[in-house]
Amino acid sequence: MPRLVAIATVSLIAASTLSLGAQQPAATATRVAKATVMRAEAVRARINALTVIQGNALTSTNDQITNALVRLRDARFGGIVTTQITDKSGLFVFKAIDPGSYIVELMANDQSTMAASQILNVNAGEAVSTVVKLPFRIPSLAGLATTESATAVAAQAAASSIVAVVPTTPVSPYR
Repeated sequence: MPRLVAIATVSLIAASTLSLGAQQPAATATRVAKATVMRAEAVRARINALTVIQGNALTSTNDQITNALVRLRDARFGGIVTTQITDKSGLFVFKAIDPGSYIVELMANDQSTMAASQILNVNAGEAVSTVVKLPFRIPSLAGLATTESATAVAAQAAASSIVAVVPTTPVSPYR
């Protein structure tokens, strides 16, 4: 007897599975359609939550820097997010960036950083603009006096009746 009950149970399960199978394509199609709509809404929400960082790369004299490598660095963790090449006007755009704090760096050919932007704090859906400008560089020997300039300073001092200033006693009031 137990054997007949087992066979009957298996037959009932198979029959119910077959009857559900006829309804399953419509249910599956409904679930797939709902999942597709939910994914599309999630993508739209994600796109609306993303930011854009755009800017301009300039020399110290405000000329655009074309075909220069700029990279976007996450200011919180220090990691490099992405890189771009500036166009013929020195412009760059980082699209679809997560909200957060970033720094744009202008890179040299040897991959060293030549200039950096201020910290850019961007919220969901914002577009932020920045300028990355090379610093003004003074030639390395420009601050040193040359023989001609030292002679000119000494001649001007002599014409003003100043020979030299040499302290003869300690200058500090505590000594």
